[in-house]
Amino acid sequence: MEIYKLNYTDKETAIADLLAKGVYNEITDLNNEPQLVYANGTQAVVDIGKIVKTEGTYDEQGNVIVEPIYFDGVFYDVMTTEVIAFEVNEIFPVNCVHSFAGYAQDADGPVLEV
Repeated sequence: MEIYKLNYTDKETAIADLLAKGVYNEITDLNNEPQLVYANGTQAVVDIGKIVKTEGTYDEQGNVIVEPIYFDGVFYDVMTTEVIAFEVNEIFPVNCVHSFAGYAQDADGPVLEV
């Protein structure tokens, strides 16, 4: 199984790349609405969204005192049976905010032994 941690400038760019790389196919559902479906060995795609770089601070009522700082762009995790060349969008973080059950938390780890 291949696990990819990806970073894109925005969601539209991410979806276009995932379609181009064969992670997704776009189909039309019974209501004639476009839908994205997994393709070519894709097991999961997780839209992580923005990731906090520095936590904000808030008062007792939840009002922002100091705004949080985010890493640039949006993030996705992909699990697939395929080897895909994501080039500049693939990143190799440590202390990831998301992991797939049974797999190492960091970027492309092996199945954890239980």
